Amino acid sequence: MNQEITTADATPPSAAPSRKETPRGAIAEWTVTILLLLFGTTTLVQAFVIPTGSMEDTLLIGDHLLVDKLTYSPPGPISQHLLPYRDVARGDIIVFRYPVDIRQTFVKRVIGVPGDRLRLENKQVFLNGKKLEEPYKYHKTEYIDSYRDNFPSTPNMRLLGKGDEMLEKHVTNGEVVVPPGHYFAMGDNRDSSLDSRYWGFVPRENIVGKPLIIYWSYDAPTERLANPTIGLDHILDLAQNFFTKTRWRRTFMLIRPHKIT
Repeated sequence: MNQEITTADATPPSAAPSRKETPRGAIAEWTVTILLLLFGTTTLVQAFVIPTGSMEDTLLIGDHLLVDKLTYSPPGPISQHLLPYRDVARGDIIVFRYPVDIRQTFVKRVIGVPGDRLRLENKQVFLNGKKLEEPYKYHKTEYIDSYRDNFPSTPNMRLLGKGDEMLEKHVTNGEVVVPPGHYFAMGDNRDSSLDSRYWGFVPRENIVGKPLIIYWSYDAPTERLANPTIGLDHILDLAQNFFTKTRWRRTFMLIRPHKIT
């Protein structure tokens, strides 16, 4: 059964020890994907749908994803040598339980890991004092917002969850410092994403997994996709427009992280 991923637009109102990751080529990635498809259950892989545009243009409204719940799982003494466990890394796209309301599931990109220092100046991210190159991000507004685009600064809206605590306890010399066991996540649609800037860090235990593949992409409006039940209007739309509204080029597209150093 599909579970909704809320990649909500921003409308203002201890990590495990590091393990060396072995690079995997395209053949290895497809092998893992096929195995999960053939033998996975909700314990290993789960289906989700993207209802909003905070990760555009990497993930689109109507993308149906399979999420790998295995990669970030704690390794066992034997399984660590057999299965592709690894730590959450900068640049990973993650699916996680929204810290403000764990009944909701969000998808964002990890920009900062424990110990990282972050700030934004006029939309530009600086990571550990260096300008961050982000080929995946999109800016769809031209104006500069005093908080969203120059972060951390004085909020011009009410922050959610632990957003105020983040600014009060985790800002040093004008930079947010990511605490142990937490991650700083942002949407690729940088000007319209309800992300860590507004509600704080993602606890490690909230992370469900990483998107693995887009198994189907259908052009449907947010209000239909966000509905927990399939409405009659959506069924009729599928019956009439399945072939024309399916984004065939995105079908079976692998979702790859972008390495941030």
